[in-house]
Amino acid sequence: MTPALVLAAHGTRSAEGEQTLSSLAETVRRARPGQRVELSYLEISSPLLLEVLPAVRGPVVVVPLLLAGGYHAHIDLPDVIAEHRPDAVVAGWLGPHRLLTSALARKLARAGLRSTDAVLLGAAGSSDPAALADVRAAAHQLAVRLARPVTAAFASAGTPTLEEAMERLGSTPAARVAIASYVLAPGFFHSRLVSAGAGLVSAPLGADPDVAALIWHRYDEALRRRRSAAGLNVAAGRA
Repeated sequence: MTPALVLAAHGTRSAEGEQTLSSLAETVRRARPGQRVELSYLEISSPLLLEVLPAVRGPVVVVPLLLAGGYHAHIDLPDVIAEHRPDAVVAGWLGPHRLLTSALARKLARAGLRSTDAVLLGAAGSSDPAALADVRAAAHQLAVRLARPVTAAFASAGTPTLEEAMERLGSTPAARVAIASYVLAPGFFHSRLVSAGAGLVSAPLGADPDVAALIWHRYDEALRRRRSAAGLNVAAGRA
């Protein structure tokens, strides 16, 4: 039986954000017709992951709809899976990855990015240094793609904050500041990016085909790891 794909998003109080994530799930389904895909949330929104996991029969692969590691990836998600579906295969979070870079560059271009703009990669932030490093790696990948510097800035925990980064870039010769929104959907953090005072703020990554392709890449990657581990265990048992 082909494992079902369960998408695990953080959750949002934004109705527009929930609709965007539903659209992303539909884009993921269209990429592989006939494959079971379920959208769930770690908190706030419905249905919750802890409700979806027991309801899905057969093998399951959980792909976190998280752009970086951190508390939700390392604590919340494993706790829910350990309690409600310990047999589930868990994929890695989404970023950084070249497919996200492509989506970010496309969103910036659609928003009207100019060659003279200074660019920030605006992210939610985290108290986990490794998660911040993931975002900075994504900023580096975008800098390579755009052939100009890109600074990672954080709306909550992490430095530089959005305000600090905006202040620094305000003292440069750049005509304006453009923020590449490193968030999946509208909501609290995208609103923070919009209100930061930049000349341009791109739309959230949303139901982008490259994001959907990355989700399936993480799904396939997780299954390969599981099969490889199973093969090693069989070989060890025969030794």
